[in-house]
Amino acid sequence: MDFRFDIIAEYTPFLVKGTLLTIGLSIAGILIGTVLGLLIGLGKLVNNKLAAFPFNLYITFFRGTPLFVQILLVHFGVVPLFMGETNAIIAAIIALSLNAAAYIAEIFRAGIQSIDRGQMEAARSLGMNQRQAMRYVILPQAFKRMIPPLGNEFIVLIKESSLAAVITAPEIMYWGRAMAGQYYKVWEPYLTAALIYLILTISLSFLLNRLERRLNTG
Repeated sequence: MDFRFDIIAEYTPFLVKGTLLTIGLSIAGILIGTVLGLLIGLGKLVNNKLAAFPFNLYITFFRGTPLFVQILLVHFGVVPLFMGETNAIIAAIIALSLNAAAYIAEIFRAGIQSIDRGQMEAARSLGMNQRQAMRYVILPQAFKRMIPPLGNEFIVLIKESSLAAVITAPEIMYWGRAMAGQYYKVWEPYLTAALIYLILTISLSFLLNRLERRLNTG
């Protein structure tokens, strides 16, 4: 097998730009998805079934349909509806964020429900209202338990950002496919892309493990 490092060197500047965009898409998806996920998770926990129905419907839809389809719907339907024309990067951020929010909402819900109800009752007996008890007592305890599943979701999000290539967002896989199309090579572009994703996910896993150890120590 004639493995050509020269074409990898030729595409290195583009792969660097693609890596930066992948990191940007992932960070945006993580931040927006976490905020939305927390709100949706809390909404699902309300006692009123009618009030919780929209949140349950949201989670069911985004967990039950492929991210690939969601990206296409957002790119060709949602973004043009509001902007008049589509934008691959904005569409990718929206789709990744909405998809991640559904999974993160379930993580928050499970984490909050794992805390003993006596914690809430104790906080209320100290004069806190429900919002204060959730913010200062329940969520800090639940967050420690949510670090591993949240970390897994963040890693999955980095890998799933590769689907943005189908709407021509110039991330890692976009340039990998461009390299493959220009030189009719398979090993060089896709192994290089795989290595970049591997480095990103290992780095994130390392940071999350350190955070988890620090929180456990504290």
